Amino acid sequence: MPDQLPTAPLLELTLRPDLGILLGRWYSQPNQAAELLPCYQELADKAVATNCRFWLQDLRRRASTDQQTKRWLLDEYYPDVARRLGQRLYVAYLFSPALHRQIVEAPDYAPPEAYTGLPYALDFFGEEGAAIQWLQAHQPSLP
Repeated sequence: MPDQLPTAPLLELTLRPDLGILLGRWYSQPNQAAELLPCYQELADKAVATNCRFWLQDLRRRASTDQQTKRWLLDEYYPDVARRLGQRLYVAYLFSPALHRQIVEAPDYAPPEAYTGLPYALDFFGEEGAAIQWLQAHQPSLP
């Protein structure tokens, strides 16, 4: 039997206490949507364990999510994570500039204001600095 190289992880998580952010770098597009579920579970568990509700999700190496995954994220996953954290969840998505343009120009695009009153807030960015600024703008001031 030939030696097989270990599969590269889809997601790498890094807590950035200096920024107050949980950074998730997605390294590839999964072959099946089911491959995402363990990654999202790991993300939620890390957020709860570190009490971090400000997430930067770097999807520059992934394609956009499918509609079924998108619905699950919006209807179940984000509300559940916010409930587990006991506070509102903020997620900044970072895409390549071309994919970012495609997302914000899509007919079903929801601007950040569409999440008012929900237990989570989302925004989409083509530049990492802007995404970090948005997250930090929602962080409580330090005493």
